[in-house]
Amino acid sequence: MSTQLKTPPSDDWIPSLEDTPFQRIGGEEAVRALVAAFYDSMDATEPALARLHVLEDDGTVSRGTRERFGLFLIGWLGGPQHYVERHGHPRLRMRHGHVPVDSAMRDAWLRCMHRALDARGITGGLRRFLEERFAHTGDFLRNTEG
Repeated sequence: MSTQLKTPPSDDWIPSLEDTPFQRIGGEEAVRALVAAFYDSMDATEPALARLHVLEDDGTVSRGTRERFGLFLIGWLGGPQHYVERHGHPRLRMRHGHVPVDSAMRDAWLRCMHRALDARGITGGLRRFLEERFAHTGDFLRNTEG
């Protein structure tokens, strides 16, 4: 089964209850593929950012971290709330409070996400919507000057 986009996004797409980003991306399998592309990019291009995560013996971001972010992103995009069911409310600022998030780390995170969006072929209105939401969240998580 292909995990590419289910429906090509139009340039004027905006989310709705009937057409969520989760649905537009293609569901759980496609979101998990986006997460894999995101962390693969991080492992390959942003070692300082990767080191802020739990790592496997080979130095890549752990499967547990990848799984947890996948669960979060599925719900955040409008899909099933698996993350909340297993871990409770995301409380993003609290959960990231122990990690110094400055503009350099935010920008590294966004570069990885942009590469993942490229790798998954996400374009048009969906791409613009996601880039805006990811940038807003990255700014929200900043907790250190710089």
